[in-house]
Amino acid sequence: MEWICAFCGSNDTGNSPYTAALTVFAEECAEREIGLVYGGGRGGTMGELADAVLAGGGEVIGVLPKSLHEREEPHDGLTELIITETKAERKDRMVELADGFVAFPGGIGTHEELFDVLGRAKHGFHHKPCGLLNVDGYYDNLVAHFDHAAHEGFFSEAQRELAIVESDPGALLDVFETYESPISGE
Repeated sequence: MEWICAFCGSNDTGNSPYTAALTVFAEECAEREIGLVYGGGRGGTMGELADAVLAGGGEVIGVLPKSLHEREEPHDGLTELIITETKAERKDRMVELADGFVAFPGGIGTHEELFDVLGRAKHGFHHKPCGLLNVDGYYDNLVAHFDHAAHEGFFSEAQRELAIVESDPGALLDVFETYESPISGE
């Protein structure tokens, strides 16, 4: 794995467990020589993650749509900043660049990006790992919902296995290293 795409919040929560997890994740990426692909912003947990990866000597590619570039301050210290015309192009570009995807605790945008890559994986458009970094139980309710949806027949067993859930950044990256998609092309 050379590049990992992280979906993070653009707001600063001030929650130290989330910041601590970002730092550990950045250290793990540096140790494993994994570069970061992310949304390109300076603010919130996404900016904190970019700062931590850069501080550890890693490479960081930001992908920002024009509409957000005009409203949000892009990170100015990135290895590369890619500006796309639309949010859809942004997601396409992130999927192209990354070898795997991690959703950190975040809001609507984070969830939108997570569900986008899970949906693409479900249909066999990519066979890359999709993980949730379940810091401090943040994703417990979503994981319970996934399990409920599988129990009710809305997810197949293979589809449910697409969402890899770990609370430790190193453990999540360990799973990514040996990942084989449970979807053959549904």
